[in-house]
Amino acid sequence: MARVAYRSSDVDLMARMMRAEAEGEGNQGMLYVGNVIVNRVVAECTDFKDLRTVKQVIFHVQGGNYSFEAVQKGNVFYQRARESERRLARRNLESWRQHPAKYSLWYFNPYGPCPPTWYNQPFTGQFKQHCFYEPAPGTCASVYNG
Repeated sequence: MARVAYRSSDVDLMARMMRAEAEGEGNQGMLYVGNVIVNRVVAECTDFKDLRTVKQVIFHVQGGNYSFEAVQKGNVFYQRARESERRLARRNLESWRQHPAKYSLWYFNPYGPCPPTWYNQPFTGQFKQHCFYEPAPGTCASVYNG
């Protein structure tokens, strides 16, 4: 059973975001980004309480900006999804989860060392240029269960 309900349009949208955010980090990096997207769909906490679809997660606005920078700045995001990224997106939607993004709700590229916390959320690990952060203990059981 899939981690979240999805349609083919969700696969395409997620594949485009994975590529736009992490193409330079290869398939593994794109899978980690996909992991965060799916985690946000299942999260019943913090900024993600009312997001239940891939589309809602990708076009989520926080503080007047899209949560994913590629939505407003990335021309790669607006290119057609490729089959290779669609396969990766389906893997995430179905079941794929792995450290350091296994339970992560956030990631970013700090252009320097990863800080030990980000907005009070603990650092879980780094893959190439991206630092990953999961909810503080006891704050988001749905991510660990979903």
